[in-house]
Formats: sequence, C-alpha cells, structure tokens
Amino acid sequence: MPRYSRIIGTGSYLPQRIVTNAELETRIDTTDAWITERTGIRQRHVAADDEFTVDLAEAASRRALEAAGLDKVDLIVVATTTPDRVFPSTACLLQSRLDIHGGPAFDVQAVCAGFMYALSIADHYIKAGTANTALVLGAETFSRIIDWTDRNTCVLFGDGAGAVVLKADNTPGILSTHLHADGDYANCLHVPHGVSNNLASVLAGTAFVEMSGREVFKVAVQKLGELVDEALVANGLERSDIDFLVPHQANIRIITATARKLGLPMERVVLTVAEHGNTSAASIPLALDVAARRGDFGNGDRLLLEGFGGGFTWGGALVEWRE
Repeated sequence: MPRYSRIIGTGSYLPQRIVTNAELETRIDTTDAWITERTGIRQRHVAADDEFTVDLAEAASRRALEAAGLDKVDLIVVATTTPDRVFPSTACLLQSRLDIHGGPAFDVQAVCAGFMYALSIADHYIKAGTANTALVLGAETFSRIIDWTDRNTCVLFGDGAGAVVLKADNTPGILSTHLHADGDYANCLHVPHGVSNNLASVLAGTAFVEMSGREVFKVAVQKLGELVDEALVANGLERSDIDFLVPHQANIRIITATARKLGLPMERVVLTVAEHGNTSAASIPLALDVAARRGDFGNGDRLLLEGFGGGFTWGGALVEWRE
C-alpha cells in the first residue's frame, strides 16, 4: 500500500512589535506609497530584544501540535537562516523546549526556500517509513541581519515562525516536492560574512543582507514559472486542477506573475505579504496557517506551495488538503 505524508496541523507566531511603512518614512529616504507599490508590503513584525528564533519556533510549534492533537513527534526539521547559536541547532533547542527526546532534530538553511526544503526532507522521511510524524518549521529573526539604514532591504523583511505537523497516511497528502539551486547567483542575494569569513564583522553586528533586486526579481519569476510546469507535469495535472497558490511572501509582483502562470485569480492566492513582509523561511507556513485557520481550503483542494531565496534556491510542493 502506498505511504504518504499528510498535513494534520498548522501553527504560526508573529512578534508583538509592528513596524509600519509610516515609521520607516521617519528613518530613511522612502515613502509608504513607494514601498506598497513596489512590494505590496505595508508593515512587518520585529522580534523584541529578548526574543529569539527558538522562542518564535516554540510558539508556532505548540499551536501546530495542538491543532494536530499531538504532543510528540518522531522528527523535527527547522528551516532558518537566523539560528540562535552556531550549534546546537535551533531544532535541538526546540526539541528540548517541547520535551521531546531521542528522535532526529536538525536545521536546514536554504533562506526563503528553506521551508520547502524542510518539508521535502520530512516528506521523504515519512514516505520511507523512517518516521511516522514530523514537525516542520520555518522560523526567522531576520531583522537581526538587516541594515535598517539600507532602503533597498530594510523595507522588505520581518520576523516570524510557521509550523506544520505531518503524519503518515495511505491517503495522498503531499503529492510531490521539487527542489533546486544555482550557486552561480550567490552574490545577488547574500550576507557576505560568516563564521569562517570575517567573523569580526558578525561579532560586530555588521553582517547584513545585500541584494541585487532587479536580478532577484528576474530570475525568481523565471524559475517559479518553470516550477509550476514541473509540478503539474510530475502529477499529470493541468493548471485548472490547482485550487490555491500558497507562495513565499516576498513581493506582490512576483506572486502575481506566478498566479498568472497558473491562470489563478488572485482570490485563490493566499496573501499575507502586506501584513507580514518577507519573513524568509517562515513566510509560506505562516501564510498556510492563516488560510487554514480562516477555513479557506476544502477537503481535496490542491495547493501549490512555492518559494525562492538566496543561493539561489527555489522549491515547491503540490499538496492535497485533507480535513
């Protein structure tokens, strides 16, 4: 009998502090109108000084586990670009917080496509029979690697966490996952310093995101369009067979281009970019939780999840929603 993984619970968490475009107008040379027109973002959430990635991850995890009716899982995979420590992993710290012990727990780093990578890994664990349940997260305190004087980047990003719980099932849930990367584009969207390359910059708190916006936009639209075709061909489906798009919430223009590729009206696209900004690996599970708790999805609806991030990395998943 075929073995699948199915989403049985979702959860999310956003820090209390909100930074609006109007507030940014007082700090840098920008306007609310310019940010909104170019990105679709109106505000973003920023973690408190004493609030860390594992704190956001824990809050989202508890909500997802409660929704799933579970208190333990076999596997924990956390997608994050902003771990609390060099080691141990954020997943290990989270595992302890949740009083879960013994099973594998590890982080995945693929920036804004990180959740898609983590979801694919957990899906394969379950399909292989290595785990029966999994907690999969995207969690970020991205504000910590943003130069808040750089108008090209500080308007885009925010903090948050989103989580899903997967369970083995003989009914299709996650139909397929598709992951890609191309390191030739590394310098288009990156933090140029790290532990082994200019650690002093990291310790000084000056290791910030740098981005070539036009190149990111151009390649993202192209690769996400190709990803749509790949997912459809892999499952023998037509564009009309997709009920919802749950995209990475980076930029409304990229999202709109992907929706056009699918032929989906915007009311069938889950949008949180205006309220959340780009929360990197957290954005897709955050959006998924918002839509799930609103009751947007019906039993058997087909969802296309997709994300694009620094690396470049990109990935998607075709999911059949089960109530």
